[in-house]
Amino acid sequence: MRGIADTGFLVALVNSRDAHHEWALRVAEQATEPLLTCEPVLAETAFHLRNVGLVLQMVTEQFLALSFDCNDHLLQLTALAKTYQDRTPDLADLCLIRMSEIYPKHSVITVDAEDFRVYRRNKREIIPMISPP
Repeated sequence: MRGIADTGFLVALVNSRDAHHEWALRVAEQATEPLLTCEPVLAETAFHLRNVGLVLQMVTEQFLALSFDCNDHLLQLTALAKTYQDRTPDLADLCLIRMSEIYPKHSVITVDAEDFRVYRRNKREIIPMISPP
């Protein structure tokens, strides 16, 4: 499975008390290559887990791969921020939408299905998503 990791998934994976922990474990076992992500997701995950070392370890051990630079996509991120301003998206969500455009064969792995059902890549395309049932 190819995927783009969102914060909620990573937090659920690490936090055994999270309601989605078992789901996250099953999804992680299906990963056939490093899951792609971005620095805003790493920052959010480190904040929620209160453990930056563990988050960096996920990158070092190649469970995650950083594959997005905000500088290279400022115009697109700005356009997405304007499009979805009524939903007040965070930077991580905007980056994941853009990453879905760049990596169309990857699904976004998220517990935030409500927002990702609304977000669109390339203005009209549904973003493939893996989320808890």
